[in-house]
Amino acid sequence: MTMTIVPESDEVVLSPTAPKRTRIEAAPRPVDLDAAERAGRLFLQALGIDADAPETPDLARTPRRFAEAYAELLTPEPFDFTTFSNAEGYDELVLIRDIPVRSLCEHHLLLFTGVAHVAYLPDERVVGLSKIPRMVDHYACRPQTQERLTVQIADALAARLQPRGIGVVIEAAHSCMTLRGARATGANTTTSALRGTLRDDARSRAEFFALAADRTR
Repeated sequence: MTMTIVPESDEVVLSPTAPKRTRIEAAPRPVDLDAAERAGRLFLQALGIDADAPETPDLARTPRRFAEAYAELLTPEPFDFTTFSNAEGYDELVLIRDIPVRSLCEHHLLLFTGVAHVAYLPDERVVGLSKIPRMVDHYACRPQTQERLTVQIADALAARLQPRGIGVVIEAAHSCMTLRGARATGANTTTSALRGTLRDDARSRAEFFALAADRTR
């Protein structure tokens, strides 16, 4: 799944202080819930589970619920990425902590869940704060690896916002590791991606990681 950027009619900025909006949506792809339901029923049968067995009536609709759940997990909502002129010249770190992350491990199609901490150092534009969690969710709604997800969020924000620096940290628990295989209950994975000043300047980098790791609040 790739990101399609669709400029809206107000993409042409008439004033330096006017907001700039860009439509962010996933490339169209067909979703056939009926076919997915049939496949879900066959999947259960292949594992020796009869979804139509009379002694388990609640299983009858499980293939449909299974199909609908995965369709929801794999379909990001389109949104407008809105930036504004940094008219006040704010030049310190902007950090949003504990953004919910839920995605599907592309190796097992099992959930990994956690939080993202995303920061940027503004230059000429600042972004509506709600757009950062939406960008996180946009890239999480697909089969993913945590490493790739972290990098994609950083690169997308860097490209659209053109800040002096970007930092992304994701902390997540992978059910493919905690519920099966190693069964490492409680294990978490942390990944990071840095761009610009937050990568190149040691003091800025240290400030970002300190704030991202803050547990005093």
